Amino acid sequence: MPNPKYKTSHSKTRRRRANIRLEAPNAVPCPHCKEPKLPHHVCPACGKYRDRTVFTLEA
Repeated sequence: MPNPKYKTSHSKTRRRRANIRLEAPNAVPCPHCKEPKLPHHVCPACGKYRDRTVFTLEA
C-alpha cells in the first residue's frame, strides 16, 4: 500500500473538514393542520398524507 509522502498540515485538514457539518431538516407546513413535517412523510400531528388519512390519533 502506498503511504503519504508528506504529513498533512493542520490547516489543510481543517480546511477540508470545514464543510462537514450537521444540517437542519427541511420542515414544511402540513397543508391540513399547519404543523411542521418532513416532506413526503405522513404528518405526525394529524396523520394525513396527500389528502388521505393514514392513521388516526388516539386521545
